[in-house]
Amino acid sequence: MAVSVKGDSADPMVEPNVIPLVDIMLVLLIIFIITIPVMTHAVKIDLPRDNPNPPTEEPVVMKIYVEFDGTILWNGTAIDHPTFRDYVAIENAKDPQPEIHVDADRRTPYVYVANVLFTLQRGGLQKVGFVSGEAPPT
Repeated sequence: MAVSVKGDSADPMVEPNVIPLVDIMLVLLIIFIITIPVMTHAVKIDLPRDNPNPPTEEPVVMKIYVEFDGTILWNGTAIDHPTFRDYVAIENAKDPQPEIHVDADRRTPYVYVANVLFTLQRGGLQKVGFVSGEAPPT
């Protein structure tokens, strides 16, 4: 074994001590190797299947418009709430059920729209959607 002395022993050591740095890097590498497989697990989601036989006829659409004062328009005709419940019951009995498009004036308080949605849900209608940007029925 050969030992060489470059300078006086009183000179400061200018070479960095990289051994602690290598130790820290190895620990971090091991931590990443352990945690990466946990992060790559996939979440299984049941996606809907493609329907090979789409319906050939267009569905019947019922348009409901809620005015800013709570007035309900069924396909352009103003109705009161008991009549609205009767219409919902009639549409629920049909097979297939029609699509219900709900629209509201931008000034309508949400409570009026929520009451309409509640009545549709209680009536058993399944195909309910929101539309916007359509002109209110006259």
